[in-house]
Amino acid sequence: MFPILYRNQAKKFFKKIKDKTLKKKFEEAIKELRNDPEIGENKVGDLSGIWGYDVYYNGINYEIAYIIETLEDGTLLVIILAGTRENFWNEVKRYIN
Repeated sequence: MFPILYRNQAKKFFKKIKDKTLKKKFEEAIKELRNDPEIGENKVGDLSGIWGYDVYYNGINYEIAYIIETLEDGTLLVIILAGTRENFWNEVKRYIN
């Protein structure tokens, strides 16, 4: 299992989630990513190097944006941002620039 580092924006998003079922969905998704970070979709173009993973709940598509960094002592998964699909990738672009 890979270690995870959460950026501040992602920490804030996860902290704000009140719905326990949705929180559990995200926890399960992150557990899956820790086991195999490449199950997400590797973005291309100006988002090259960033991976995306979909979480579906109550008819809403949520996204997790993350980076896979290789360190000397192993691989690290960095969660950049999480949120609903609407305008999500524009927010990610803004955040990384």
